[in-house]
Amino acid sequence: MLEIKNLTVYYGHALALENINMAVPEKGLTAVIGPNGAGKTTLLKAISRIVDPAQGSISYKGHNLLKYGPHKLAKMGIAHCPEGRKPFPEMSALENLLVGGFVLPSSKVQARLKMVFDLFPILRERMNQLSITLSGGEQQMLAIGRALMVSPSLLLIDEPSLGLSPLVVDELERIIGNIKESGVTVLMVEGNVDLIRDLPDAVYVLDHGSLVHSGTVSQIMNDANLAKTYFGM
Repeated sequence: MLEIKNLTVYYGHALALENINMAVPEKGLTAVIGPNGAGKTTLLKAISRIVDPAQGSISYKGHNLLKYGPHKLAKMGIAHCPEGRKPFPEMSALENLLVGGFVLPSSKVQARLKMVFDLFPILRERMNQLSITLSGGEQQMLAIGRALMVSPSLLLIDEPSLGLSPLVVDELERIIGNIKESGVTVLMVEGNVDLIRDLPDAVYVLDHGSLVHSGTVSQIMNDANLAKTYFGM
C-alpha cells in the first residue's frame, strides 16, 4: 500500500532522516521503533505531507504523495493520529469527531460516528464533554477516533501509549488490534514493548535518522543486541 524510497528529510541544516526505504503491505500493521530523536515522528510527518523531504519518493496505492497537500491525503484515505493526542481543547468530544469526518459526504457521517462510538463506548458517554477535560486515555481514544472518522485505508499512529497507564495501554492494544482486523492498514510508531510484542506484522528500527534493522517481531526480540538496545530486555 505504501512504498518509501530513499527518503531524506532536513530541519534547516539538521539531518532528520537519511535514505529511508520501507514497504508497508496492505491490511496489516507495521511498527516503527527507535530511541527519542531517531526520526520516527518525522517519518510520519513526511508521509502525511506536514514536512517536505529533501529527496526520495513516497507512493500510496501507486500515487506519488509528494504531489499533494495534507488535505488531499485525507480525502485519499490517509489519516494521521499525532503524538501527544492533540484534541481541539475547546471543542467537545463530538465536535472533535465531526471535524475528522469533514471530508466525508454528509450522508456517511452518522454511520461513521456510530462505528467510532461502538469502538470507543466511553466517547459516546463523554461526547458533550470538552476534550480538554477528558483523561489521557480518553483523549488518546478521541484522537484515534477522530482519525478513523476520515474512513481511512491507511492509519498513521504516533506513540499511542505515551504517558498512559498499563491498564489503558492494554485496552488500546485490543482496540488497535480490532482496527487492524477490520482491514485498515496501520503504520504505528511506538516505544512500548507491550504494544510491539503481539500486534505488528513487521518492524522497522530507526536510529539517528537511519534505518538500522527490519524484520518480524520475533526476529527483533530474539536478537539479544536489538532487544537490549531498543527494549531494555
